[in-house]
Amino acid sequence: MNKIIVGMLALGLLAVSVQAQQADVRAAKRALTEYQVDPNASKAKLKEAVAAILPDPSGEDVSDPAFYVLKGEILNLLATQIVTVKQTGFGSLEELPQVDRVAVKAFNALTTAVEKHAQAINSPAYLLSDALNGIQVAQAHLYNFGIYAFEVQDYGSSYLNFSSALAAHEILKKEGRFSVLDDALNLMGHKYVTGMAALKNDMPEAARPLFEELYQANYDNPAIYEALYTVHANGEDADLETAYRYLKAGREKYPGEVSLLFAEINHFLKQNRLDELIDKLKTAITREPDNPTLYLTLGGVYDNLYQRESSAGNSDQASDYFDQAFTYYKQTLEKDPTNFDALYSTGTLYYNRAASLTMALSELSSDSSPAGMEKYEALEAEVFAAFDTALPYFQKAERINPNSVETLTALKEIYARNNEPETSNALDQRLENLQHGGTNETSFFNE
Repeated sequence: MNKIIVGMLALGLLAVSVQAQQADVRAAKRALTEYQVDPNASKAKLKEAVAAILPDPSGEDVSDPAFYVLKGEILNLLATQIVTVKQTGFGSLEELPQVDRVAVKAFNALTTAVEKHAQAINSPAYLLSDALNGIQVAQAHLYNFGIYAFEVQDYGSSYLNFSSALAAHEILKKEGRFSVLDDALNLMGHKYVTGMAALKNDMPEAARPLFEELYQANYDNPAIYEALYTVHANGEDADLETAYRYLKAGREKYPGEVSLLFAEINHFLKQNRLDELIDKLKTAITREPDNPTLYLTLGGVYDNLYQRESSAGNSDQASDYFDQAFTYYKQTLEKDPTNFDALYSTGTLYYNRAASLTMALSELSSDSSPAGMEKYEALEAEVFAAFDTALPYFQKAERINPNSVETLTALKEIYARNNEPETSNALDQRLENLQHGGTNETSFFNE
């Protein structure tokens, strides 16, 4: 007896569930019909239709493709209203139903309708036609919403919309339908923006096949070469050789493209191929003569070469590189006198020179002969002169950034060498403040 009661109760619950599902569909259809009669006067009806159809019935596997066709139609209408407001400026987005990724949801509903139609035994042909018509509408919306998301740097949503539009293209072609991406150039352009959205959303594996396909198709856009360099040069499977092959191909095809030149410069910087960088940076300077970063970078290259040759004992070559480094740092400051990096780098250039001379000075200290003492005193004067030259650059750098540990350390050491313990100790206290998590609200060397 108890088993019969339980079975009857379960049957009753199932009937309620089916009835609720049908009520939602009927309510959605009714609201949709009233909205279509007068969309301006009945915007509330669109909200009713969306609310009724948006969630799939809980716990049920709806096999009827008509349900998903209806859902896609309603969400397409909402997407149309959003696009209209954005493009015309008339109306308010706040008055419309708020549905996240509405175009994607519309597309997903319609693709489900196509799948359900294929699985059903006696599904009428018009349902497939309605679903495909809806996918054509959704495809245009997916592009628009992909652009909207890209413009506000929501690259994840942008990629989802763009990639869904590509998926719509595949479905429509399979069914022999028109797609807005039928034109080969439109299709390649769409794959390009899809790849860029993926790349900017840190999805290199999604971006890579899109850009490689564009590369194989000889798509005329220099950015694909930089993108292919990026996807191959980064990540766990980074392959700098393959990455540079794409970048080199781009440089050969677009020799005047500055972005590719900069990418190549950064590549050589990563590889520490300093000698090869000089000509590339000088080329970049001729194209952007007012860009202080280029002068600073070239100064840094010469600075590193100076240190390399100095360590190897090649004094003449080292001296030449030192002069070149200072020249380009100076030109940076002529274009941007408050450039912290240029000020700090110039100070460091002379500080390192003084440190290098100090090592040579220690070797002379054991020679107490008059000639040895004379050499010692001359070299000592060079050391102090180098520190004195470095000092004002570090002071200016500290004015700009009083929380630079490296700048404060250099200043503290210079004042200690100059036998100015009070200033050196004060700088040391500011340094300790930073090392304990504090900040220096004002600079020590206020003008």
